[in-house]
Amino acid sequence: MRLGLFDSGVGGFTVLKKVIELCPNNSFVYLADTARIPYGVKTANEIINIAEEISSWFSYQNIDALLVACNTTNAIALDVLKKNLDVPVFDLIGSAASTIKESRVGVLATPSTVKTKAYTNAILEFNPKTFVIEQPCPEFVPMIEMDRIDSDEITYVATRYLQPLLKQKIQSLILGCSHYPLITPLLTDILPSSIKLIDPAEALSLRLKLFMDSKVSNHTKKKKLVDLKFYVTSNLKNFPYKAKHWLNVFPEVNLVSLQKKGWVS
Repeated sequence: MRLGLFDSGVGGFTVLKKVIELCPNNSFVYLADTARIPYGVKTANEIINIAEEISSWFSYQNIDALLVACNTTNAIALDVLKKNLDVPVFDLIGSAASTIKESRVGVLATPSTVKTKAYTNAILEFNPKTFVIEQPCPEFVPMIEMDRIDSDEITYVATRYLQPLLKQKIQSLILGCSHYPLITPLLTDILPSSIKLIDPAEALSLRLKLFMDSKVSNHTKKKKLVDLKFYVTSNLKNFPYKAKHWLNVFPEVNLVSLQKKGWVS
Protein backbone atom coordinates (compact mmCIF):
# COMPACT_ATOMS: atom_id res chain seq x y z
CA MET A 1 0.00 0.00 0.00
CA ARG A 2 1.00 3.61 -0.55
CA LEU A 3 0.59 5.57 2.70
CA GLY A 4 0.66 9.33 3.10
CA LEU A 5 1.83 11.13 6.24
CA PHE A 6 2.19 14.82 7.02
CA ASP A 7 3.44 17.11 9.74
CA SER A 8 4.84 20.63 9.99
CA GLY A 9 8.37 19.27 10.38
CA VAL A 10 10.27 16.29 11.80
CA GLY A 11 7.66 15.38 14.42
CA GLY A 12 5.92 13.02 12.04
CA PHE A 13 9.12 10.97 11.92
CA THR A 14 8.02 9.44 15.23
CA VAL A 15 4.82 8.24 13.58
CA LEU A 16 6.65 7.07 10.46
CA LYS A 17 9.10 4.98 12.53
CA LYS A 18 6.32 3.25 14.46
CA VAL A 19 4.36 2.50 11.29
CA ILE A 20 7.40 1.12 9.49
CA GLU A 21 8.09 -1.18 12.45
CA LEU A 22 4.61 -2.71 12.28
CA CYS A 23 3.82 -2.28 8.58
CA PRO A 24 7.15 -2.28 6.71
CA ASN A 25 6.08 -3.59 3.33
CA ASN A 26 4.65 -0.37 2.03
CA SER A 27 5.44 2.85 0.21
CA PHE A 28 5.38 6.09 2.21
CA VAL A 29 4.87 9.68 1.08
CA TYR A 30 5.96 12.10 3.81
CA LEU A 31 5.03 15.77 3.54
CA ALA A 32 6.63 18.32 5.89
CA ASP A 33 5.06 21.77 5.69
CA THR A 34 8.29 23.36 6.90
CA ALA A 35 7.37 26.78 5.50
CA ARG A 36 4.66 27.17 8.14
CA ILE A 37 6.12 25.47 11.19
CA PRO A 38 5.01 25.50 13.97
CA TYR A 39 1.33 24.67 13.55
CA GLY A 40 0.70 24.59 17.28
CA VAL A 41 0.32 28.35 17.75
CA LYS A 42 -1.84 28.99 14.67
CA THR A 43 -5.54 29.85 14.71
CA ALA A 44 -8.23 27.30 13.91
CA ASN A 45 -8.96 29.03 10.60
CA GLU A 46 -5.28 28.86 9.62
CA ILE A 47 -5.14 25.13 10.39
CA ILE A 48 -8.36 24.49 8.47
CA ASN A 49 -6.93 26.28 5.41
CA ILE A 50 -3.72 24.29 5.72
CA ALA A 51 -5.71 21.05 5.95
CA GLU A 52 -7.58 21.98 2.78
CA GLU A 53 -4.30 22.48 0.92
CA ILE A 54 -2.67 19.34 2.31
CA SER A 55 -5.63 17.12 1.49
CA SER A 56 -5.77 18.62 -2.00
CA TRP A 57 -2.07 17.85 -2.49
CA PHE A 58 -2.44 14.28 -1.26
CA SER A 59 -5.39 13.74 -3.60
CA TYR A 60 -2.81 13.82 -6.43
CA GLN A 61 -0.39 11.37 -4.75
CA ASN A 62 -2.27 8.12 -5.39
CA ILE A 63 -2.24 7.12 -1.70
CA ASP A 64 -4.28 4.25 -0.23
CA ALA A 65 -4.58 5.81 3.25
CA LEU A 66 -3.61 8.99 5.06
CA LEU A 67 -1.92 8.97 8.47
CA VAL A 68 -2.42 12.24 10.32
CA ALA A 69 0.99 12.65 11.95
CA CYS A 70 0.16 16.11 13.30
CA ASN A 71 -1.92 16.37 16.48
CA THR A 72 -2.85 20.02 15.93
CA THR A 73 -4.38 19.35 12.52
CA ASN A 74 -5.94 16.20 13.96
CA ALA A 75 -7.58 18.24 16.73
CA ILE A 76 -8.88 21.05 14.55
CA ALA A 77 -9.40 19.79 11.01
CA LEU A 78 -9.74 16.00 10.95
CA ASP A 79 -13.18 16.38 9.38
CA VAL A 80 -11.67 18.45 6.55
CA LEU A 81 -9.14 15.72 5.73
CA LYS A 82 -11.79 13.00 5.80
CA LYS A 83 -14.17 15.01 3.64
CA ASN A 84 -11.59 15.86 0.98
CA LEU A 85 -9.97 12.44 0.59
CA ASP A 86 -11.54 9.24 -0.71
CA VAL A 87 -9.21 7.00 1.33
CA PRO A 88 -9.20 5.88 4.99
CA VAL A 89 -7.78 8.49 7.40
CA PHE A 90 -6.02 7.28 10.55
CA ASP A 91 -5.67 9.78 13.40
CA LEU A 92 -3.53 9.98 16.51
CA ILE A 93 -6.05 11.38 19.01
CA GLY A 94 -8.86 8.89 18.49
CA SER A 95 -6.41 6.00 18.30
CA ALA A 96 -4.70 6.93 21.57
CA ALA A 97 -7.92 7.75 23.43
CA SER A 98 -9.30 4.27 22.79
CA THR A 99 -6.36 2.68 24.64
CA ILE A 100 -6.39 4.74 27.87
CA LYS A 101 -6.86 2.62 30.99
CA GLU A 102 -5.72 5.01 33.75
CA SER A 103 -8.17 7.17 35.71
CA ARG A 104 -5.93 10.27 35.90
CA VAL A 105 -4.32 11.30 32.61
CA GLY A 106 -2.07 14.18 31.64
CA VAL A 107 -1.60 15.50 28.11
CA LEU A 108 1.31 17.52 26.75
CA ALA A 109 0.28 19.26 23.53
CA THR A 110 0.58 22.44 21.50
CA PRO A 111 -1.50 25.47 22.56
CA SER A 112 -3.81 25.04 19.56
CA THR A 113 -4.46 21.39 20.38
CA VAL A 114 -5.09 22.12 24.07
CA LYS A 115 -7.52 24.89 23.17
CA THR A 116 -9.78 22.36 21.40
CA LYS A 117 -9.79 19.93 24.36
CA ALA A 118 -9.69 17.22 21.67
CA TYR A 119 -7.83 14.73 23.85
CA THR A 120 -10.10 15.31 26.83
CA ASN A 121 -13.24 14.91 24.74
CA ALA A 122 -11.96 11.80 22.97
CA ILE A 123 -10.90 10.10 26.21
CA LEU A 124 -14.19 10.92 27.94
CA GLU A 125 -16.09 9.31 25.07
CA PHE A 126 -14.49 5.99 25.99
CA ASN A 127 -14.48 6.51 29.78
CA PRO A 128 -16.52 9.44 31.12
CA LYS A 129 -15.03 9.06 34.62
CA THR A 130 -11.44 9.75 33.56
CA PHE A 131 -9.77 12.88 34.92
CA VAL A 132 -7.80 14.61 32.15
CA ILE A 133 -5.54 17.64 32.42
CA GLU A 134 -3.97 19.18 29.29
CA GLN A 135 -0.81 21.30 29.34
CA PRO A 136 0.15 23.61 26.44
CA CYS A 137 3.84 23.47 25.50
CA PRO A 138 4.57 26.26 22.98
CA GLU A 139 8.34 26.13 23.34
CA PHE A 140 8.94 22.44 22.66
CA VAL A 141 8.55 22.26 18.87
CA PRO A 142 10.94 25.14 18.02
CA MET A 143 13.57 23.67 20.35
CA ILE A 144 13.20 20.17 18.92
CA GLU A 145 13.35 21.42 15.33
CA MET A 146 16.58 23.25 16.19
CA ASP A 147 17.92 20.05 17.84
CA ARG A 148 18.27 21.66 21.24
CA ILE A 149 16.99 18.60 23.06
CA ASP A 150 20.08 18.28 25.27
CA SER A 151 20.10 21.89 26.45
CA ASP A 152 19.58 23.09 30.01
CA GLU A 153 16.90 25.39 28.63
CA ILE A 154 14.63 22.58 27.41
CA THR A 155 15.12 20.74 30.72
CA TYR A 156 13.95 23.85 32.57
CA VAL A 157 10.99 24.31 30.22
CA ALA A 158 9.96 20.65 30.48
CA THR A 159 10.11 20.75 34.27
CA ARG A 160 7.88 23.84 34.28
CA TYR A 161 5.35 22.25 31.91
CA LEU A 162 5.16 19.04 33.95
CA GLN A 163 4.63 20.62 37.38
CA PRO A 164 0.86 21.28 37.03
CA LEU A 165 0.33 17.69 35.85
CA LEU A 166 2.36 16.17 38.66
CA LYS A 167 0.39 18.19 41.20
CA GLN A 168 -2.74 16.48 39.88
CA LYS A 169 -1.18 13.06 40.52
CA ILE A 170 -1.48 11.82 36.94
CA GLN A 171 -0.95 8.11 36.29
CA SER A 172 -0.16 8.38 32.58
CA LEU A 173 1.05 11.10 30.25
CA ILE A 174 0.07 11.38 26.59
CA LEU A 175 2.65 12.93 24.28
CA GLY A 176 0.04 14.91 22.35
CA CYS A 177 2.36 16.30 19.70
CA SER A 178 4.29 14.03 17.35
CA HIS A 179 7.48 16.00 18.10
CA TYR A 180 7.40 15.14 21.79
CA PRO A 181 8.44 11.45 21.61
CA LEU A 182 11.78 12.78 20.37
CA ILE A 183 12.41 14.06 23.92
CA THR A 184 11.25 10.91 25.71
CA PRO A 185 14.60 10.44 27.52
CA LEU A 186 14.32 13.96 28.95
CA LEU A 187 10.73 13.44 30.11
CA THR A 188 11.61 10.06 31.60
CA ASP A 189 14.39 11.65 33.66
CA ILE A 190 11.99 14.21 35.13
CA LEU A 191 8.92 12.05 35.71
CA PRO A 192 8.43 9.44 38.44
CA SER A 193 8.86 5.94 37.06
CA SER A 194 5.26 5.14 38.03
CA ILE A 195 3.86 7.45 35.32
CA LYS A 196 3.26 5.71 32.00
CA LEU A 197 4.29 7.59 28.87
CA ILE A 198 1.87 7.16 25.96
CA ASP A 199 2.94 7.78 22.36
CA PRO A 200 -0.23 8.00 20.22
CA ALA A 201 1.76 6.73 17.22
CA GLU A 202 1.73 3.26 18.76
CA ALA A 203 -2.06 3.09 18.84
CA LEU A 204 -2.32 4.55 15.34
CA SER A 205 0.14 1.95 14.02
CA LEU A 206 -1.79 -0.90 15.61
CA ARG A 207 -5.06 0.37 14.17
CA LEU A 208 -3.44 0.66 10.73
CA LYS A 209 -1.99 -2.86 10.96
CA LEU A 210 -5.39 -4.34 11.80
CA PHE A 211 -6.86 -2.53 8.81
CA MET A 212 -4.09 -3.68 6.48
CA ASP A 213 -4.24 -7.28 7.71
CA SER A 214 -7.93 -7.32 6.86
CA LYS A 215 -7.18 -6.15 3.33
CA VAL A 216 -4.08 -8.18 2.48
CA SER A 217 -3.91 -11.95 2.89
CA ASN A 218 -0.78 -13.67 4.18
CA HIS A 219 -0.33 -15.26 0.76
CA THR A 220 0.00 -11.91 -0.97
CA LYS A 221 2.37 -10.27 1.50
CA LYS A 222 5.90 -9.95 0.16
CA LYS A 223 9.01 -8.69 1.87
CA LYS A 224 10.56 -5.68 0.23
CA LEU A 225 12.53 -2.57 1.08
CA VAL A 226 10.59 0.36 2.47
CA ASP A 227 9.98 2.97 -0.23
CA LEU A 228 10.17 6.51 1.19
CA LYS A 229 9.42 9.74 -0.64
CA PHE A 230 9.90 13.06 1.13
CA TYR A 231 8.45 16.45 0.25
CA VAL A 232 8.93 19.81 1.99
CA THR A 233 7.56 23.31 1.48
CA SER A 234 10.86 25.03 2.44
CA ASN A 235 14.39 24.34 3.75
CA LEU A 236 15.08 21.77 1.06
CA LYS A 237 18.82 21.57 1.77
CA ASN A 238 18.51 21.01 5.52
CA PHE A 239 15.78 18.39 5.57
CA PRO A 240 17.84 15.39 4.35
CA TYR A 241 20.22 15.97 7.28
CA LYS A 242 17.30 16.00 9.70
CA ALA A 243 16.05 12.74 8.20
CA LYS A 244 19.52 11.28 8.59
CA HIS A 245 19.65 12.38 12.23
CA TRP A 246 16.23 11.06 13.27
CA LEU A 247 15.57 8.20 10.81
CA ASN A 248 19.09 7.14 9.82
CA VAL A 249 18.32 7.62 6.13
CA PHE A 250 19.60 10.31 3.79
CA PRO A 251 16.74 10.66 1.31
CA GLU A 252 16.12 12.63 -1.81
CA VAL A 253 13.75 15.44 -0.83
CA ASN A 254 11.50 17.36 -3.21
CA LEU A 255 10.29 20.94 -2.81
CA VAL A 256 6.56 21.54 -3.36
CA SER A 257 4.12 24.40 -3.08
CA LEU A 258 0.80 23.55 -1.47
CA GLN A 259 -0.85 26.48 -3.17
CA LYS A 260 -0.13 25.09 -6.63
CA LYS A 261 -2.76 23.00 -8.39
CA GLY A 262 -2.14 19.98 -10.56
CA TRP A 263 0.84 18.44 -8.75
CA VAL A 264 2.45 15.25 -9.87
CA SER A 265 4.05 12.72 -7.55
